[in-house]
Amino acid sequence: MKKIYFSLMLLCAMAFTSCSMDKAPYGSLDDNTAIEKEKDLRQFRNALYTNLRAVTSGSWLYMSDIQMDEFHGLISNGNRLGQFSNGVITITDGDVSSKWSGSYSMIATANAIIERAANMQASDAFSDKDKIAFAHYDAEAHFVRAYMYFWLADHFCQSYTQCDPTKAASGLPLTTVYKPTGNLNDYPSRSTLAETFALIEEDMQKAYDGLVAYEKSGVKNAKEEAQPLAYIHSQTVQALQARVALVKGDWANASKYAKAVINSGKYKLTTIDDYAKLWTKDEGTEIIFRPLMTAQELGGSNGEYYVSESETKADYIPTTSVLDLLWTHEGDVRADVFLKQYDNLQVEGNSYEAMAFNKFPGNSDLRTGSNNNLMNMSKPFRLSEMYLIAAEAEARQNNLEEANKYLNILRSNRIVDYVTENFSAKNILSEIEEEREREFIGEGMRMSDIRRYGKGFERKANHDENETLNDIIVKQGRAMKYEAGDYRLTWPIPKAEMDANPHLAGQQNPGY
Repeated sequence: MKKIYFSLMLLCAMAFTSCSMDKAPYGSLDDNTAIEKEKDLRQFRNALYTNLRAVTSGSWLYMSDIQMDEFHGLISNGNRLGQFSNGVITITDGDVSSKWSGSYSMIATANAIIERAANMQASDAFSDKDKIAFAHYDAEAHFVRAYMYFWLADHFCQSYTQCDPTKAASGLPLTTVYKPTGNLNDYPSRSTLAETFALIEEDMQKAYDGLVAYEKSGVKNAKEEAQPLAYIHSQTVQALQARVALVKGDWANASKYAKAVINSGKYKLTTIDDYAKLWTKDEGTEIIFRPLMTAQELGGSNGEYYVSESETKADYIPTTSVLDLLWTHEGDVRADVFLKQYDNLQVEGNSYEAMAFNKFPGNSDLRTGSNNNLMNMSKPFRLSEMYLIAAEAEARQNNLEEANKYLNILRSNRIVDYVTENFSAKNILSEIEEEREREFIGEGMRMSDIRRYGKGFERKANHDENETLNDIIVKQGRAMKYEAGDYRLTWPIPKAEMDANPHLAGQQNPGY
Protein backbone atom coordinates (compact mmCIF):
# COMPACT_ATOMS: atom_id res chain seq x y z
CA MET A 1 0.00 0.00 0.00
CA LYS A 2 1.33 3.42 -0.96
CA LYS A 3 2.32 5.55 2.01
CA ILE A 4 2.71 9.28 2.42
CA TYR A 5 5.53 9.90 4.88
CA PHE A 6 5.01 12.94 7.07
CA SER A 7 5.13 13.90 10.72
CA LEU A 8 3.73 17.37 11.10
CA MET A 9 5.40 17.95 14.43
CA LEU A 10 8.80 16.97 13.11
CA LEU A 11 8.23 18.92 9.92
CA CYS A 12 7.48 21.90 12.13
CA ALA A 13 10.90 21.50 13.70
CA MET A 14 12.50 21.13 10.23
CA ALA A 15 14.08 17.83 11.24
CA PHE A 16 14.81 16.81 7.67
CA THR A 17 17.10 13.84 7.39
CA SER A 18 16.16 12.11 4.17
CA CYS A 19 18.64 12.25 1.32
CA SER A 20 16.66 10.32 -1.30
CA MET A 21 14.65 12.20 -3.86
CA ASP A 22 11.11 11.23 -2.96
CA LYS A 23 11.52 9.95 0.54
CA ALA A 24 9.80 12.31 2.94
CA PRO A 25 11.04 12.79 6.48
CA TYR A 26 9.35 10.65 9.08
CA GLY A 27 6.34 8.64 10.19
CA SER A 28 3.54 7.37 7.98
CA LEU A 29 -0.04 8.14 7.18
CA ASP A 30 -2.15 5.98 4.91
CA ASP A 31 -3.30 8.24 2.09
CA ASN A 32 -6.38 6.09 1.52
CA THR A 33 -7.67 6.67 5.04
CA ALA A 34 -5.97 9.84 6.28
CA ILE A 35 -6.89 12.14 3.37
CA GLU A 36 -10.62 11.74 2.98
CA LYS A 37 -11.91 15.28 3.47
CA GLU A 38 -10.93 18.83 2.63
CA LYS A 39 -9.65 19.37 6.16
CA ASP A 40 -7.35 16.34 5.82
CA LEU A 41 -5.63 17.81 2.77
CA ARG A 42 -5.58 21.19 4.51
CA GLN A 43 -3.42 19.68 7.27
CA PHE A 44 -0.81 18.70 4.72
CA ARG A 45 -1.05 22.13 3.11
CA ASN A 46 -0.44 23.67 6.54
CA ALA A 47 2.80 21.68 6.73
CA LEU A 48 4.03 23.66 3.72
CA TYR A 49 3.52 26.91 5.59
CA THR A 50 5.21 25.50 8.67
CA ASN A 51 8.21 24.64 6.56
CA LEU A 52 8.18 27.97 4.71
CA ARG A 53 8.59 29.66 8.07
CA ALA A 54 11.74 27.61 8.58
CA VAL A 55 13.34 27.84 5.13
CA THR A 56 12.98 31.62 5.00
CA SER A 57 14.73 32.20 8.33
CA GLY A 58 17.83 31.41 10.35
CA SER A 59 20.65 29.52 8.68
CA TRP A 60 18.81 29.51 5.36
CA LEU A 61 19.69 33.23 5.26
CA TYR A 62 22.94 33.71 7.14
CA MET A 63 24.94 30.71 5.88
CA SER A 64 25.60 32.22 2.46
CA ASP A 65 25.93 35.77 3.82
CA ILE A 66 28.65 34.73 6.26
CA GLN A 67 30.40 33.03 3.34
CA MET A 68 30.59 36.30 1.39
CA ASP A 69 32.34 39.63 2.03
CA GLU A 70 30.14 41.42 4.55
CA PHE A 71 31.11 39.89 7.92
CA HIS A 72 34.22 39.05 9.89
CA GLY A 73 34.27 36.12 12.27
CA LEU A 74 35.59 36.78 15.76
CA ILE A 75 38.04 34.45 17.48
CA SER A 76 35.52 33.93 20.30
CA ASN A 77 32.81 32.44 18.05
CA GLY A 78 33.76 28.81 18.65
CA ASN A 79 34.22 28.37 14.88
CA ARG A 80 30.46 28.45 14.36
CA LEU A 81 30.02 28.48 10.57
CA GLY A 82 33.78 28.94 10.37
CA GLN A 83 33.97 26.63 7.37
CA PHE A 84 31.80 29.05 5.41
CA SER A 85 33.50 32.20 6.63
CA ASN A 86 36.92 30.71 5.95
CA GLY A 87 36.06 29.29 2.55
CA VAL A 88 36.43 25.62 3.50
CA ILE A 89 33.30 23.97 2.09
CA THR A 90 33.23 20.21 1.64
CA ILE A 91 30.91 17.57 0.26
CA THR A 92 30.41 16.15 3.76
CA ASP A 93 29.41 19.44 5.39
CA GLY A 94 26.28 18.85 7.48
CA ASP A 95 24.89 22.35 6.96
CA VAL A 96 25.03 21.90 3.18
CA SER A 97 23.49 18.42 3.42
CA SER A 98 20.62 19.62 5.59
CA LYS A 99 19.71 22.34 3.09
CA TRP A 100 19.67 19.86 0.22
CA SER A 101 17.62 17.21 2.01
CA GLY A 102 15.32 19.77 3.62
CA SER A 103 14.54 21.30 0.24
CA TYR A 104 13.74 17.95 -1.33
CA SER A 105 11.57 16.98 1.61
CA MET A 106 9.50 20.11 1.01
CA ILE A 107 9.33 19.28 -2.68
CA ALA A 108 8.10 15.78 -1.81
CA THR A 109 5.37 17.33 0.36
CA ALA A 110 4.36 19.64 -2.47
CA ASN A 111 4.30 16.74 -4.94
CA ALA A 112 2.01 14.73 -2.67
CA ILE A 113 -0.39 17.66 -2.26
CA ILE A 114 -0.48 18.33 -6.01
CA GLU A 115 -1.26 14.67 -6.72
CA ARG A 116 -3.96 14.36 -4.07
CA ALA A 117 -5.53 17.72 -4.94
CA ALA A 118 -5.88 16.64 -8.58
CA ASN A 119 -7.43 13.30 -7.63
CA MET A 120 -9.89 14.89 -5.22
CA GLN A 121 -10.88 17.56 -7.72
CA ALA A 122 -11.72 14.83 -10.23
CA SER A 123 -13.88 12.95 -7.74
CA ASP A 124 -17.68 13.30 -7.54
CA ALA A 125 -17.49 12.80 -3.78
CA PHE A 126 -16.68 16.45 -3.05
CA SER A 127 -18.65 19.68 -3.23
CA ASP A 128 -17.82 22.61 -5.50
CA LYS A 129 -16.63 24.54 -2.44
CA ASP A 130 -14.29 21.72 -1.50
CA LYS A 131 -12.92 21.64 -5.03
CA ILE A 132 -12.18 25.37 -4.88
CA ALA A 133 -10.14 24.65 -1.75
CA PHE A 134 -8.32 21.78 -3.48
CA ALA A 135 -7.40 24.06 -6.40
CA HIS A 136 -6.17 26.64 -3.89
CA TYR A 137 -3.90 24.14 -2.15
CA ASP A 138 -2.64 22.91 -5.50
CA ALA A 139 -1.63 26.46 -6.46
CA GLU A 140 0.17 26.99 -3.15
CA ALA A 141 2.00 23.68 -3.55
CA HIS A 142 3.16 24.68 -7.04
CA PHE A 143 4.51 27.93 -5.58
CA VAL A 144 6.40 26.07 -2.87
CA ARG A 145 7.85 23.60 -5.35
CA ALA A 146 9.00 26.47 -7.57
CA TYR A 147 10.44 28.35 -4.59
CA MET A 148 12.44 25.37 -3.36
CA TYR A 149 13.75 24.36 -6.79
CA PHE A 150 14.82 27.96 -7.35
CA TRP A 151 16.52 28.10 -3.95
CA LEU A 152 18.37 24.88 -4.75
CA ALA A 153 19.38 26.10 -8.22
CA ASP A 154 20.60 29.41 -6.81
CA HIS A 155 22.93 27.59 -4.40
CA PHE A 156 23.76 24.19 -5.91
CA CYS A 157 23.94 25.05 -9.64
CA GLN A 158 26.16 27.51 -11.44
CA SER A 159 24.66 30.91 -12.15
CA TYR A 160 22.32 30.92 -15.15
CA THR A 161 23.98 34.04 -16.58
CA GLN A 162 27.52 32.66 -16.17
CA CYS A 163 27.25 29.19 -17.70
CA ASP A 164 25.74 27.27 -20.57
CA PRO A 165 22.29 26.39 -19.17
CA THR A 166 21.82 23.69 -21.83
CA LYS A 167 24.89 21.75 -20.69
CA ALA A 168 24.13 18.23 -19.52
CA ALA A 169 23.85 17.77 -15.73
CA SER A 170 24.07 21.52 -15.08
CA GLY A 171 20.70 21.63 -13.32
CA LEU A 172 18.98 19.71 -10.53
CA PRO A 173 17.53 16.22 -10.21
CA LEU A 174 13.86 16.94 -10.91
CA THR A 175 10.96 15.04 -9.43
CA THR A 176 7.35 16.11 -9.87
CA VAL A 177 5.59 12.93 -8.77
CA TYR A 178 5.28 11.73 -5.19
CA LYS A 179 6.80 8.28 -5.47
CA PRO A 180 8.45 7.01 -2.29
CA THR A 181 10.63 4.17 -3.39
CA GLY A 182 13.78 2.27 -2.64
CA ASN A 183 14.22 1.37 -6.30
CA LEU A 184 17.43 3.08 -7.38
CA ASN A 185 16.33 2.96 -11.01
CA ASP A 186 13.60 5.49 -10.18
CA TYR A 187 16.04 8.10 -8.87
CA PRO A 188 16.62 10.95 -11.35
CA SER A 189 19.94 12.24 -12.61
CA ARG A 190 20.65 15.95 -12.95
CA SER A 191 18.72 17.85 -15.59
CA THR A 192 20.06 20.77 -17.56
CA LEU A 193 19.81 24.17 -15.87
CA ALA A 194 17.47 25.28 -18.66
CA GLU A 195 15.16 22.37 -17.84
CA THR A 196 15.29 23.23 -14.14
CA PHE A 197 14.28 26.83 -14.80
CA ALA A 198 11.60 25.72 -17.26
CA LEU A 199 9.96 23.67 -14.49
CA ILE A 200 10.27 26.58 -12.05
CA GLU A 201 8.60 28.92 -14.52
CA GLU A 202 5.87 26.39 -15.31
CA ASP A 203 5.13 25.90 -11.62
CA MET A 204 5.05 29.64 -10.99
CA GLN A 205 2.55 30.15 -13.80
CA LYS A 206 0.32 27.36 -12.49
CA ALA A 207 0.54 28.86 -9.02
CA TYR A 208 -0.34 32.32 -10.32
CA ASP A 209 -3.27 31.12 -12.42
CA GLY A 210 -4.63 29.03 -9.55
CA LEU A 211 -4.32 31.82 -7.00
CA VAL A 212 -5.96 34.38 -9.28
CA ALA A 213 -8.86 31.97 -9.78
CA TYR A 214 -9.16 31.47 -6.03
CA GLU A 215 -9.03 35.21 -5.36
CA LYS A 216 -11.81 35.75 -7.90
CA SER A 217 -13.94 32.93 -6.51
CA GLY A 218 -15.31 35.01 -3.68
CA VAL A 219 -14.53 32.30 -1.13
CA LYS A 220 -13.59 33.84 2.21
CA ASN A 221 -11.37 32.38 4.86
CA ALA A 222 -11.42 34.22 8.18
CA LYS A 223 -7.96 33.06 9.22
CA GLU A 224 -6.39 34.13 5.94
CA GLU A 225 -8.17 37.47 5.97
CA ALA A 226 -6.94 38.12 9.52
CA GLN A 227 -3.33 37.34 8.54
CA PRO A 228 -3.09 38.17 4.81
CA LEU A 229 0.71 38.54 4.80
CA ALA A 230 1.13 35.00 6.11
CA TYR A 231 -0.42 33.38 3.03
CA ILE A 232 0.67 33.12 -0.58
CA HIS A 233 -1.25 35.39 -2.95
CA SER A 234 -0.97 36.06 -6.66
CA GLN A 235 1.36 39.02 -5.98
CA THR A 236 3.64 36.71 -3.98
CA VAL A 237 4.01 34.59 -7.10
CA GLN A 238 4.72 37.65 -9.25
CA ALA A 239 7.41 38.71 -6.77
CA LEU A 240 9.04 35.29 -7.15
CA GLN A 241 8.66 35.48 -10.93
CA ALA A 242 10.47 38.84 -10.90
CA ARG A 243 13.31 37.42 -8.77
CA VAL A 244 13.70 34.33 -10.95
CA ALA A 245 13.71 36.39 -14.14
CA LEU A 246 16.38 38.70 -12.71
CA VAL A 247 18.65 35.78 -11.79
CA LYS A 248 18.06 34.29 -15.23
CA GLY A 249 18.94 37.57 -16.95
CA ASP A 250 15.46 37.82 -18.48
CA TRP A 251 15.25 41.59 -18.12
CA ALA A 252 11.92 42.12 -19.88
CA ASN A 253 10.07 39.68 -17.64
CA ALA A 254 11.92 40.82 -14.53
CA SER A 255 10.65 44.33 -15.16
CA LYS A 256 7.16 43.14 -16.10
CA TYR A 257 6.60 41.13 -12.96
CA ALA A 258 8.22 43.65 -10.62
CA LYS A 259 6.09 46.45 -12.03
CA ALA A 260 2.97 44.30 -11.76
CA VAL A 261 3.53 44.03 -8.01
CA ILE A 262 4.37 47.73 -7.68
CA ASN A 263 1.36 48.80 -9.72
CA SER A 264 -1.04 46.45 -7.92
CA GLY A 265 -1.50 49.19 -5.33
CA LYS A 266 -1.54 46.65 -2.50
CA TYR A 267 1.82 47.67 -1.07
CA LYS A 268 3.70 50.89 -0.37
CA LEU A 269 7.35 51.39 0.47
CA THR A 270 7.82 51.71 4.21
CA THR A 271 8.58 55.32 5.05
CA ILE A 272 11.69 56.56 6.82
CA ASP A 273 9.71 57.23 9.99
CA ASP A 274 8.35 53.67 10.09
CA TYR A 275 11.43 51.84 8.84
CA ALA A 276 12.70 50.77 12.27
CA LYS A 277 9.39 49.02 12.99
CA LEU A 278 9.92 46.89 9.90
CA TRP A 279 12.71 45.15 11.83
CA THR A 280 11.77 45.55 15.49
CA LYS A 281 8.06 44.70 15.14
CA ASP A 282 8.15 43.05 11.70
CA GLU A 283 5.44 45.41 10.49
CA GLY A 284 5.46 47.55 7.36
CA THR A 285 3.40 48.54 4.33
CA GLU A 286 5.94 47.03 1.92
CA ILE A 287 5.75 43.43 3.14
CA ILE A 288 4.44 41.12 0.42
CA PHE A 289 4.87 37.82 2.23
CA ARG A 290 5.79 37.17 5.86
CA PRO A 291 5.45 33.59 7.13
CA LEU A 292 3.64 33.75 10.43
CA MET A 293 5.53 33.33 13.66
CA THR A 294 4.16 33.39 17.18
CA ALA A 295 5.79 32.70 20.52
CA GLN A 296 4.38 29.16 20.15
CA GLU A 297 5.41 28.73 16.50
CA LEU A 298 8.91 29.98 15.80
CA GLY A 299 11.28 29.62 12.89
CA GLY A 300 15.04 30.19 13.02
CA SER A 301 16.74 33.22 14.53
CA ASN A 302 18.10 35.57 11.88
CA GLY A 303 20.23 37.53 14.34
CA GLU A 304 21.75 34.92 16.64
CA TYR A 305 25.20 35.12 15.03
CA TYR A 306 25.28 38.92 15.01
CA VAL A 307 23.81 40.22 18.28
CA SER A 308 23.24 39.30 21.91
CA GLU A 309 20.74 40.49 24.49
CA SER A 310 23.56 41.59 26.81
CA GLU A 311 25.34 43.47 24.00
CA THR A 312 28.57 41.78 25.07
CA LYS A 313 28.78 39.01 22.47
CA ALA A 314 28.75 38.63 18.70
CA ASP A 315 30.08 35.81 16.55
CA TYR A 316 30.34 37.97 13.42
CA ILE A 317 30.62 41.74 12.95
CA PRO A 318 30.21 43.83 9.79
CA THR A 319 33.36 44.60 7.82
CA THR A 320 34.51 48.18 7.38
CA SER A 321 33.25 47.97 3.79
CA VAL A 322 29.71 47.40 5.07
CA LEU A 323 29.99 50.29 7.50
CA ASP A 324 31.25 52.59 4.75
CA LEU A 325 28.43 51.46 2.48
CA LEU A 326 25.75 52.19 5.07
CA TRP A 327 27.36 55.50 5.96
CA THR A 328 27.70 56.64 2.33
CA HIS A 329 24.60 58.85 2.42
CA GLU A 330 24.09 61.11 5.40
CA GLY A 331 20.64 60.49 6.81
CA ASP A 332 20.33 56.90 5.53
CA VAL A 333 17.92 55.33 8.01
CA ARG A 334 19.41 51.89 7.40
CA ALA A 335 22.66 52.90 9.10
CA ASP A 336 20.79 53.71 12.31
CA VAL A 337 18.56 50.63 12.12
CA PHE A 338 21.09 48.02 11.00
CA LEU A 339 24.04 49.07 13.17
CA LYS A 340 24.46 49.39 16.92
CA GLN A 341 27.61 50.16 18.83
CA TYR A 342 28.53 47.65 21.49
CA ASP A 343 30.67 49.38 24.13
CA ASN A 344 31.60 46.19 25.98
CA LEU A 345 32.08 43.43 23.43
CA GLN A 346 33.81 40.64 25.32
CA VAL A 347 36.42 38.61 23.47
CA GLU A 348 38.70 36.29 25.41
CA GLY A 349 38.47 38.35 28.58
CA ASN A 350 39.02 41.73 26.97
CA SER A 351 36.53 44.47 26.22
CA TYR A 352 36.17 46.17 22.83
CA GLU A 353 34.00 48.77 21.14
CA ALA A 354 32.49 47.49 17.91
CA MET A 355 29.60 48.06 15.56
CA ALA A 356 27.21 45.11 15.69
CA PHE A 357 24.79 44.14 12.93
CA ASN A 358 21.42 44.88 14.56
CA LYS A 359 18.98 44.33 11.70
CA PHE A 360 17.35 41.45 13.59
CA PRO A 361 17.22 42.65 17.22
CA GLY A 362 14.36 40.38 18.27
CA ASN A 363 10.64 41.11 18.25
CA SER A 364 9.34 41.36 21.82
CA ASP A 365 6.03 39.79 20.72
CA LEU A 366 7.88 36.57 19.90
CA ARG A 367 9.57 36.05 23.24
CA THR A 368 8.91 32.83 25.06
CA GLY A 369 10.03 34.24 28.40
CA SER A 370 11.51 37.36 29.91
CA ASN A 371 14.72 37.15 27.87
CA ASN A 372 15.17 38.31 24.30
CA ASN A 373 15.31 35.15 22.17
CA LEU A 374 16.39 37.18 19.12
CA MET A 375 13.43 36.04 17.03
CA ASN A 376 12.05 38.07 14.14
CA MET A 377 9.61 37.18 11.41
CA SER A 378 11.37 36.97 8.08
CA LYS A 379 10.09 39.02 5.18
CA PRO A 380 11.26 37.07 2.12
CA PHE A 381 9.36 39.27 -0.31
CA ARG A 382 9.24 43.04 0.09
CA LEU A 383 8.30 45.86 -2.27
CA SER A 384 11.80 47.37 -2.05
CA GLU A 385 13.11 44.34 -3.94
CA MET A 386 10.58 44.96 -6.70
CA TYR A 387 11.76 48.56 -7.07
CA LEU A 388 15.37 47.46 -7.35
CA ILE A 389 14.53 44.66 -9.79
CA ALA A 390 12.60 47.12 -11.95
CA ALA A 391 15.48 49.61 -11.77
CA GLU A 392 18.10 47.05 -12.78
CA ALA A 393 15.99 45.40 -15.47
CA GLU A 394 15.23 48.77 -17.07
CA ALA A 395 18.88 49.86 -16.82
CA ARG A 396 20.03 46.68 -18.56
CA GLN A 397 17.57 47.47 -21.35
CA ASN A 398 18.99 51.01 -21.58
CA ASN A 399 15.78 52.59 -20.31
CA LEU A 400 17.65 55.02 -18.06
CA GLU A 401 14.71 57.28 -17.25
CA GLU A 402 12.71 54.36 -15.90
CA ALA A 403 15.71 52.92 -14.09
CA ASN A 404 16.46 56.20 -12.38
CA LYS A 405 12.83 56.61 -11.42
CA TYR A 406 12.61 53.36 -9.49
CA LEU A 407 16.01 53.80 -7.84
CA ASN A 408 15.21 57.35 -6.74
CA ILE A 409 11.80 56.39 -5.35
CA LEU A 410 13.39 53.75 -3.16
CA ARG A 411 16.15 56.06 -1.94
CA SER A 412 13.67 58.80 -1.11
CA ASN A 413 12.10 56.33 1.33
CA ARG A 414 15.41 55.43 2.93
CA ILE A 415 17.47 58.65 3.03
CA VAL A 416 16.37 61.81 4.85
CA ASP A 417 16.15 64.85 2.54
CA TYR A 418 17.28 62.77 -0.41
CA VAL A 419 17.89 64.78 -3.57
CA THR A 420 16.94 62.96 -6.77
CA GLU A 421 19.88 62.06 -8.99
CA ASN A 422 20.05 61.24 -12.68
CA PHE A 423 22.61 58.48 -13.16
CA SER A 424 24.20 57.79 -16.52
CA ALA A 425 24.47 54.45 -18.28
CA LYS A 426 28.07 54.31 -17.07
CA ASN A 427 27.30 54.24 -13.36
CA ILE A 428 23.65 53.38 -12.76
CA LEU A 429 24.21 49.62 -12.52
CA SER A 430 26.91 50.06 -9.88
CA GLU A 431 24.56 52.34 -7.93
CA ILE A 432 21.81 49.71 -8.07
CA GLU A 433 24.28 47.00 -7.03
CA GLU A 434 25.30 49.03 -3.98
CA GLU A 435 21.68 49.76 -3.15
CA ARG A 436 20.82 46.07 -3.22
CA GLU A 437 23.63 45.37 -0.78
CA ARG A 438 22.47 48.12 1.59
CA GLU A 439 18.87 47.04 1.50
CA PHE A 440 19.27 43.26 1.73
CA ILE A 441 22.34 42.73 3.91
CA GLY A 442 21.66 39.76 6.17
CA GLU A 443 18.74 38.50 4.08
CA GLY A 444 20.60 35.83 2.12
CA MET A 445 20.82 37.59 -1.25
CA ARG A 446 24.48 38.57 -1.45
CA MET A 447 25.85 35.31 -2.88
CA SER A 448 23.14 35.21 -5.54
CA ASP A 449 24.02 38.74 -6.64
CA ILE A 450 27.78 38.12 -6.72
CA ARG A 451 27.21 34.97 -8.77
CA ARG A 452 25.02 36.57 -11.40
CA TYR A 453 27.23 39.67 -11.66
CA GLY A 454 30.06 37.35 -12.63
CA LYS A 455 32.22 38.85 -9.89
CA GLY A 456 34.28 37.62 -7.00
CA PHE A 457 34.96 39.48 -3.79
CA GLU A 458 37.69 40.36 -1.33
CA ARG A 459 36.85 40.97 2.30
CA LYS A 460 38.37 44.22 3.52
CA ALA A 461 40.87 42.95 6.07
CA ASN A 462 41.24 45.99 8.32
CA HIS A 463 38.77 47.80 10.55
CA ASP A 464 39.71 51.40 9.89
CA GLU A 465 37.01 52.60 12.26
CA ASN A 466 38.70 50.77 15.16
CA GLU A 467 42.02 49.07 14.47
CA THR A 468 41.98 47.18 17.77
CA LEU A 469 39.34 44.91 16.22
CA ASN A 470 41.93 43.57 13.78
CA ASP A 471 43.42 41.51 16.61
CA ILE A 472 40.19 39.59 17.31
CA ILE A 473 39.24 38.61 13.75
CA VAL A 474 39.75 35.00 12.67
CA LYS A 475 42.91 35.22 10.58
CA GLN A 476 41.96 32.57 8.05
CA GLY A 477 38.90 34.49 6.93
CA ARG A 478 40.07 38.02 7.55
CA ALA A 479 41.00 38.87 3.94
CA MET A 480 39.08 36.05 2.25
CA LYS A 481 39.11 36.41 -1.53
CA TYR A 482 37.08 34.65 -4.22
CA GLU A 483 37.95 35.21 -7.85
CA ALA A 484 35.14 35.57 -10.34
CA GLY A 485 33.73 32.12 -11.04
CA ASP A 486 35.24 30.57 -7.90
CA TYR A 487 33.89 27.05 -7.57
CA ARG A 488 32.80 27.74 -3.97
CA LEU A 489 30.17 30.17 -5.24
CA THR A 490 28.29 26.97 -6.08
CA TRP A 491 27.74 24.58 -3.19
CA PRO A 492 28.56 20.87 -3.60
CA ILE A 493 25.99 18.15 -4.06
CA PRO A 494 26.20 16.43 -0.64
CA LYS A 495 28.21 13.22 -0.50
CA ALA A 496 25.26 11.43 1.12
CA GLU A 497 23.15 12.24 -1.94
CA MET A 498 25.88 11.24 -4.37
CA ASP A 499 26.23 7.91 -2.53
CA ALA A 500 22.47 7.27 -2.39
CA ASN A 501 21.71 8.06 -6.03
CA PRO A 502 23.85 6.15 -8.55
CA HIS A 503 22.54 8.32 -11.40
CA LEU A 504 24.51 11.27 -10.00
CA ALA A 505 27.86 9.54 -10.66
CA GLY A 506 30.16 11.98 -12.43
CA GLN A 507 27.70 14.85 -11.92
CA GLN A 508 29.29 16.60 -8.92
CA ASN A 509 29.80 20.35 -9.24
CA PRO A 510 33.25 21.40 -10.50
CA GLY A 511 35.94 21.81 -7.86
CA TYR A 512 34.60 19.29 -5.34
